[in-house]
Amino acid sequence: MEPATTTSLGRAPPQLVGGWEAGLLMFLALLYFGGAIVNPAFFGSTEALHALLRDTSRVGIIAVGMTFVIANKDLDLSVGSTYGLVAVVFARLFAPSFLDFGVVQSVLLCVLLGTAIGLINGVLVTVLKVPAFIATLTILFIGRGFVLALTHGQAIYYSDKARDHPLFFHLGGTNILGFNNQIAIFFLIAIIGAYVLAKTRWGYETFATGGNEQAAVYAGIRTRWVRIRAYLLSSLCATLAALLSAAQDKGVTPLYGVSWELTVIASVVIGGASILGGRGRVIGSCMGAAVVVLIDKVLREGWPITRIVVIDGQSIAVGAKFTLPAGAVLVFLGLLLVIAVLIEPVLIRRQVAARLWAWLSGRPPPPAYETGGVAIEGVQTKGAMATDTALSATGLGKFLARRDALAIILTAVLWLAGLALRPDYWWNLPNTFAILLNYTELALITVGLTYVIAAGDIDLSVGAVLALAGSTAAYFLKVLGADPLTAVTMGLLAGTAAGAVNAMVVVGFKLPSFIATLGMFYIARGLAAWFVAGQQLTGWPESYNLLGRKVNDVLLHFGLALPPGIVRTMAEVVSVQTIWMFFIAVIAGIMLAYTPFGLKVCAAGGNVRAAAYAGINTNRVRFISLMLSALCATMAGIINVAYFRSFNPVAGQFRELDAIASVIIGGGSIFGGYGTMIGSLAGAAVITLVRALLQLNVQGFSMPQHWINVFIGVILIVAVLIDIWVRQANIFGRLRTRLARGAPTRESSHG
Repeated sequence: MEPATTTSLGRAPPQLVGGWEAGLLMFLALLYFGGAIVNPAFFGSTEALHALLRDTSRVGIIAVGMTFVIANKDLDLSVGSTYGLVAVVFARLFAPSFLDFGVVQSVLLCVLLGTAIGLINGVLVTVLKVPAFIATLTILFIGRGFVLALTHGQAIYYSDKARDHPLFFHLGGTNILGFNNQIAIFFLIAIIGAYVLAKTRWGYETFATGGNEQAAVYAGIRTRWVRIRAYLLSSLCATLAALLSAAQDKGVTPLYGVSWELTVIASVVIGGASILGGRGRVIGSCMGAAVVVLIDKVLREGWPITRIVVIDGQSIAVGAKFTLPAGAVLVFLGLLLVIAVLIEPVLIRRQVAARLWAWLSGRPPPPAYETGGVAIEGVQTKGAMATDTALSATGLGKFLARRDALAIILTAVLWLAGLALRPDYWWNLPNTFAILLNYTELALITVGLTYVIAAGDIDLSVGAVLALAGSTAAYFLKVLGADPLTAVTMGLLAGTAAGAVNAMVVVGFKLPSFIATLGMFYIARGLAAWFVAGQQLTGWPESYNLLGRKVNDVLLHFGLALPPGIVRTMAEVVSVQTIWMFFIAVIAGIMLAYTPFGLKVCAAGGNVRAAAYAGINTNRVRFISLMLSALCATMAGIINVAYFRSFNPVAGQFRELDAIASVIIGGGSIFGGYGTMIGSLAGAAVITLVRALLQLNVQGFSMPQHWINVFIGVILIVAVLIDIWVRQANIFGRLRTRLARGAPTRESSHG
C-alpha cells in the first residue's frame, strides 16, 4: 500500500516583515545615498539622519493607526486636520495668553478631542453608512476650518511657560543617549502596532473585515466595532503625533498638518497595504513613511550650485542652492500617492515579479489573483424607493416627493430669510446679481460634477483643476505675454488634460475614483502654485477680462451703448459668465434628462454590472463624465481669472466641498444612479445663499470666513445623511408604515 500523501498549501505569508520591507530598506539606502551625492552638506552628516528619523517619527506614528484603517478597506482623510487641530487646541489651552491650563489638563483634553474625532468618523462610516472618503473628507475641512479660526491665521508660542514643565516638553527633545525621544516613542508604537496587527485577534478581525466584511459577519466578527476601533486608533495616533510636535516646537502655526493625510496614505500604501483592504503590515507602513519623508527632504533641501556674479566687471563664483519652486513638492507627493496605489492592480494583482522570475527560471507562471470579488458580495441598485414614491404621487405630493424638491424649497426659504434680515441690501438689484456672480462659479462646477456622481464616481479635484486652468491662463497672459485666445486655449488644455488623467486612472487602471482624484487634487494644486511661483499675478489685457464683466461693459467695449430702460438696467447687472453658465447648464440638463447618454449615466451609477449586461459601455460613460467635470471646472477657472482680473494660487479652495454638497442637497445620490440639473443648480443656490447669509452684516455682526467653512462641512454631512436615511432607506415611509400597522382599524374597534 502506498503511503498517504498530503497537499501542502505552503507557508503562510509573513505577518511582521517580508520581502517587501527588504526591498523598501534597499530603496531607502539608495535614496539616502543619492541625496548624499546631490547634497553632501546636508545628507552627508549624522545630523541629517537624525533629523530624518525625528521627522519620520510623527508621520510613522500616524501611519501605524492608518494601517488598521486601510486594512479594514476604509480610509481616513482627516488625520492631517486632526493633527493640526489637536496641536492648536493644546496651544490654546496651555499658552498663558489664552486659557493658561496646566500640562496634564491640556493633554487630557486633547486626548478626549482625538477620541471624539475618531468616534465621529467611525460612527459616520459604520452606523450612519456615510462613505468613508466623504465622512473623513468633511471632517478634514471642518478641522482645517477650526484650525484657522482658532489661530486667526497667526502662530501661537508658549516657550517661556514650557520651561516650567520639563517632563512633558522633554519628550520632544534629545535624551542622554544623543537622539530625540520622539524616535524612541515611534519605535515603541511601531512594535506594539506590528504585534497587535500580526499576532492578536484584533489583527485577525481587521484582515477578515477588510478582506470580506460580509463573510466576517457570518464568522461572528463584530465588524462595525472593528472599523470604529480602527478609526479610534488612527485618530489617537494623530493626537499623539500632535502632542509630540507641541512638545518639540513649543508652539503651533496654522499650517500644522496641511497635506499630511496625503503623506500618511502614501506611506501606508508604499509600505505594502492594499487600498482594497485585507492586507497591510505596520513595519512596512513605517518604512513607507521613511521613504516619503526622505523624498520630501531631498526635494525640499535642493542641491548646492555655483553661480557666477559679475561685480565691477569681475566674475565671482558664489555658492548657492537650487530648490524647486513653490508647489513642486506637492506635485511629486500627489504623483507618489497615485503611483503607490497603482502598485496593487499593476504589480501585485498581476504578480509581475513572480511571473518575471518564473520566466527567467523556466518555470510555469503562478496563477493570477481572483479580482472579481466573492460570490456572497453582490451589487445593489440604490435609491429605487424614493424614485417609486415620486412616480406614484399626485398633485403637490408629486412635487414634494421629488428628490430635488428640498433644494428648491430651501432656496426660496433662504432667499426670504435674507430679505427679512437685510431688506436694504437684499432687495438692491446690483447686490442681488453680486450674489449671482458668486453662485455662477459654483454652479458651473456643479454641472459637471452632477454627471460624475450620477455615474457612481466622485471628483475631489474640481477645485484644484479650477486653480490649474486659471494659473495656466494667467501664466500665458502675464509671463509669456500671450493673446487672450491663446491663454484661454492653454487653460482649457491644462484643465482637460487633468480630467483625462483622472479618467484614464479610474477607468483604465480600475482605481477608486476618490483615490485617483485625491491624487489629482494635490497634483493640480501644486502645479497651479508652481506655474506662478506661489505669487499672485495681475495685469493683462482688458479684452480677456471681458469674460467676467457685465453685459453692458462688453457692449461699451465694442462701442455699443444701450438706451436707458429695463434692457440697459439688466445689462448693467447681468454678467457674461452668468449667461454662459446657464447656457452650459441647459445643454447639460437636456442631455442628462432626455438623451440616451443621460440614461446610460444613471444606469451605470445605479448598477454598473447590470448596465454592462444591458450592453452599455460603462467605461466610456464614466470616462466622458469625468472629462465633463474637468471641463466645467476648467471653464470656471478661466472665468475666475477674468472676473477678479488676477490669479491667486488659493483659487478654488473648498470648492470641491461646496460642489459635492450642492449635488447631494439637490437630490443626487452619493451612491450614484440619480441626479437632475435643476436639483444640482438649486443645491448650488442653497450653498451660495448660506454663505451670503453667514457673511451678512446684521446689526454689526458677521461670521468670520473660517467658521463659514466649518458650517458648510456640517451641511454636507447632513445632506449625505438625508440622502442615505430619508431618500435611500425611506426612514419616514417606514415609520409611517409601522405607525399604521400599530393603529387599530375601525372594524377592530367595534368588535
